[in-house]
Amino acid sequence: MLNDAATVLRHAADHRKSEAFVKELFGKAGITIGGSALHDLVVHDPRFYTRLLRDGSLGLGESYMECWWDAPHVDQLVCKLLTAKLDVLVRHNYKLIAHTLKAKLLNLQSVARAFQVGEQHYDIGNELYEAMLDRRMIYTCAYWRDETVTTLDAAQEAKLELVCQKIGIKEGMRVLELGCGWGGFAKYAAEKYGAHVTGLTVSKEQVKIAQERCAGLPVEISARDYREASGLFDAVISIGIMEHIGPKNYRTYMEVVDRCMKPNGVALVHTIAGNRSIKHMEPWFNKYIFPNAVLPTIATLGRAMEQLLVLEDLQNIGPDYDRTLLAWLANFEAAWPTLSSRYGDRFYRMWRYYLLTSAAGFRVRYTQLFQLVMTRTGTPQPDCRKS
Repeated sequence: MLNDAATVLRHAADHRKSEAFVKELFGKAGITIGGSALHDLVVHDPRFYTRLLRDGSLGLGESYMECWWDAPHVDQLVCKLLTAKLDVLVRHNYKLIAHTLKAKLLNLQSVARAFQVGEQHYDIGNELYEAMLDRRMIYTCAYWRDETVTTLDAAQEAKLELVCQKIGIKEGMRVLELGCGWGGFAKYAAEKYGAHVTGLTVSKEQVKIAQERCAGLPVEISARDYREASGLFDAVISIGIMEHIGPKNYRTYMEVVDRCMKPNGVALVHTIAGNRSIKHMEPWFNKYIFPNAVLPTIATLGRAMEQLLVLEDLQNIGPDYDRTLLAWLANFEAAWPTLSSRYGDRFYRMWRYYLLTSAAGFRVRYTQLFQLVMTRTGTPQPDCRKS
């Protein structure tokens, strides 16, 4: 009995120390636990403090999913945390160290693992994505070009047009799209420009919709890994799969582009990117959203294209992703009454956390969205610098 009482007192003391430390840490970021500002945090379960210190960002996300804490604006809270660079708190976390070691020893994006992200993320229900995305179902950063672009539909169409202009699209052009999603780009390029598009995706659910939407057009969609691509094309593009390629495979990706691109062809990569070269995704996102994903950097992509491809143009539209994610969130929440019976409250909090924390990352420039245009040595420079 006395031993049990001593254990309870010791745990209580540990909780108080953890609470004091976390409150001091958050205070350095301008966040008051229990405060009234939109970025402040309200703790519902005192176990939150020790869990945060033990599990870092994974614990922060999981405890939110379990209703241990709330904030009026989660995105503003995360903006404060990132601006104050409190993410360094997790860099020596034991779970992060284990994940880093795993990433170094294994190819987490091998052919055998290629379809995992499709099954876990993209195949969770087309009705979710139909409700959340624009009418073309484009699940990548939109392009809010100027004040005339006021809707998600218009912003996504502006992005598709930007890609088309950068690759110099014209009638009869053969385009290979590595990671074609639900066929939004393929349909747009085929309908507007008469291009012939071959699209590959690792999501069987995406294939179904893409084939339906592109029926009757010069479009071929199949469930294949990008490494299986074959044939010769005037342009090779990817709009949002580089995040799933992985550092061990960046060179392989560039070799696929080189192998499939005709003489004087052009390539385009549209990708989320980080400011620091890493070998793994942040643990919460890896576990719940994008398994085995890794954000590339300009440095890692540059090394991968050495002596194969020439970088012709680089544009950063990262701030546009903040607005895109908030538009997706508004659509998701509006549709939630019809989605709730299938997905449940835990999923609702997980998905909100995913969209809001992602928006915060782009807002404070912690993450970027790059479009790279590439050719080969000896190719005349294309007119790819479009606005």
